[in-house]
Amino acid sequence: MLFVRAAELRRERVPSFDVYPFNLPAVRHFGRLEFSSPVTVLVGENGTGKSTLLEAIAVALGFNPEGGSRNFAFGTRPSHSELHTYLRLVRAPSRPRDGYFLRAESFFNVATQIEELDKVPDAGPRIIDSYGGQSLHEQSHGESFLTLLQERFRGSGLYLLDEPEAALSPMRQLAALARMHHLVEAGSQFILATHSPVLMAYPEAQLLGLSETGIAPLDYDETEHVVVMRHFMNNRESLLTELLREDDELLGEDGA
Repeated sequence: MLFVRAAELRRERVPSFDVYPFNLPAVRHFGRLEFSSPVTVLVGENGTGKSTLLEAIAVALGFNPEGGSRNFAFGTRPSHSELHTYLRLVRAPSRPRDGYFLRAESFFNVATQIEELDKVPDAGPRIIDSYGGQSLHEQSHGESFLTLLQERFRGSGLYLLDEPEAALSPMRQLAALARMHHLVEAGSQFILATHSPVLMAYPEAQLLGLSETGIAPLDYDETEHVVVMRHFMNNRESLLTELLREDDELLGEDGA
């Protein structure tokens, strides 16, 4: 199921491509992005703009910039860009029954907001019960992420995930991948930004590489993350020897 079919930058309205966030490589060359799979993965080096673009899509869809469902409206420290006001989204006629924006760096704030809202008397059912009933602060970071996927995400939903692997071990990333597949089979759409070769490996995922030249489709085996990790695993000893020798040489130069 595709609830969002495309995102387009209204380039004619952009005041300048020399200022943030429009000077980010992926945004500067951005025109129109077509979503062709229930799972779209934004891939790129730090600073290319993948998280900024994902955040803008999320905010344009009505999600809180710091994360959560559309019912969350708190703000700890305004830090999101104005990019969302320059996006035009193409939506399907059918609407998702569920939705969530997971922003790894601010999920702590979401957990805190849940606790604060559940303290309000006569406010209705506890929000935390939708997350398994146990405080997210009483779980490890990784456990709370999996709890979100397993307990809160219900299917027929639109889920945007920004670096969900941040707190997950490789085994937990595999568990997250399996849960994603279950939710896709239940009619969900995922758009995520990640550095994880595990999450990138979702079958038939639409991989989009963000670089200095813009956004372009990628094959899994061509992603820099996969190439670098595979090269490291296959040549670990020689690479470490070379890297550490170079580091020692640099330290020696500084010491001189």
